[in-house]
Amino acid sequence: METHLITLTFQECRVRYGLAPAELHEFLQAGLLRAAPAPETVIVDEPDDLPRLARLYHELGLAPEALDVILAMRQRLVRLQALLAHETARARQLEDFLRGNGAVEEL
Repeated sequence: METHLITLTFQECRVRYGLAPAELHEFLQAGLLRAAPAPETVIVDEPDDLPRLARLYHELGLAPEALDVILAMRQRLVRLQALLAHETARARQLEDFLRGNGAVEEL
């Protein structure tokens, strides 16, 4: 899984996602975002993370600690889905081999 880093200013976060500087500071303290070298900027590891954070924060009113748990669970779910897809492909390949329909290749 490839990571796409983006850097946003506090102003961009306020305009795009409705997050005030105080909320961004809470997210930084909770480790949900990383501070960028420039002042008043944040680094977002995945483009979908900040909109997701903003939506969970505004719509559900969750504390940053709860958001951290939710995002960690989501990342684990994504990893498990990728692993499941890989193992499913391996099982399908083995079934094909046992039926005489193809060779087993390393995935």
